Amino acid sequence: MSSDNDVSSVTRRHLFGTWRKQRDWSPLNVVGGEGCYLHDASGKDILDLSSMLVCVNLGYSNRAIVESVTEQIQRLPYIIPSMTTQVKAEVAKLLKEVLPDNLEKFFFSTSGTDAIEAALKIARLKTGRPKIVSRYFSYHGSTMGSIAASGEVRRWFVEHFGKAGDVVFAPPPYCYRCPFKLRYPECGIACVEVIDHIVKNEFGVAGILFEPVVGTNGVIVPPPGYMERLQEIARENDVLLIDDEVMTGWFRTGKWFAVEHWGVKPDILVTAKGLTSSYVPLALTAVSKEIAEHFEENFFAHGHTYEAHPVALAAAKAAIQEYRRLRIWENVERVGRYLERRLRELGEKHRSVGEVRGIGMFWAIDLTRDRRTREPFSTYQDKYEGRPVMAERLAAEALKRGVYVLGYVNNLVIAPPLIATEREIDRGIEVLDEVLKVSDQEARS
Repeated sequence: MSSDNDVSSVTRRHLFGTWRKQRDWSPLNVVGGEGCYLHDASGKDILDLSSMLVCVNLGYSNRAIVESVTEQIQRLPYIIPSMTTQVKAEVAKLLKEVLPDNLEKFFFSTSGTDAIEAALKIARLKTGRPKIVSRYFSYHGSTMGSIAASGEVRRWFVEHFGKAGDVVFAPPPYCYRCPFKLRYPECGIACVEVIDHIVKNEFGVAGILFEPVVGTNGVIVPPPGYMERLQEIARENDVLLIDDEVMTGWFRTGKWFAVEHWGVKPDILVTAKGLTSSYVPLALTAVSKEIAEHFEENFFAHGHTYEAHPVALAAAKAAIQEYRRLRIWENVERVGRYLERRLRELGEKHRSVGEVRGIGMFWAIDLTRDRRTREPFSTYQDKYEGRPVMAERLAAEALKRGVYVLGYVNNLVIAPPLIATEREIDRGIEVLDEVLKVSDQEARS
């Protein structure tokens, strides 16, 4: 290719841009990256304030991961899933050390979507029941089973074709815009008690699927007592607790996995993204000893060509070792506190910021047209009907200023690589301070 324009135009002409109408797609040509920065074809450095899709946890060009992948691909680039090799056993041992200690057996796939599909199938096979309880404002993947369990607008585009399995939705723990118009703690955590009501009144519930901290739909952190009660509901009703840690795993919230904040031990845990810092596609579905034992004598009806791909496992092995070597949890604690302070200062300054919320290095700015009524700038209906949404508009303005931030419907997701410094946080906040003036102009005081 002779120019940046060639790369972008060929991409635009022959490839699909995801989750969008194609006519207005103009992809940025990125040629490299290092640390927390991307480098585009024009020579511009772009600070990644969202780890792309909340996935490049260890930043760009981590030498240990690159070398591990290179060594493995030279030694053995592929092996059929029914065979094994050293890196399979090594990663299995590492996972047993870092996952919740009740999780015993693992299935690998290539994306969070695939891993959720495996989890849903495993839950249904284990229990013999068809239904899954999920929550609104959740996103669990793009394939027919995982999108059917997603409680947001991306499901709307395909739902009229029919659902792949029975799913019942409950409200999320979204205190800022509580659907019951209640306040915590006087509410008695009504949003979780609704789940108990659903499970008791629906026939054939196999499991409860949840993000411990809601991801792109607003980084919604549950209030104290919510997660503990959710686990009680699952146990009391003999349904499986299915934990989607695709975004929240691997120290994004300050722990190996977010459920550790509340002492919750899921029956099934799904993760991806940070498992390899997204250097190579890899995802994981981990299950309890009880579930694993079920398939000793019952058919495990799942699999695919790239299950436990050795090159991807080599990336995972190096990434897990890097989390430990870098003591990444210490940086998340220190820089996460700094990020919280700077974001809250920003929220106080801009009238278009309704709420700043998050945990660790996983935060969101909830955009609000009117702080008194908490009216959002944009809704799922706006996204579905193709109207411009404020979060994407602000994200585009930030990119012009050299900062990438993920904007989705009505939220800006702030989730920098876990290696980020206070100086890089300051740079990101400086740009957000400028772009929020755009939404301030359209906000009502």
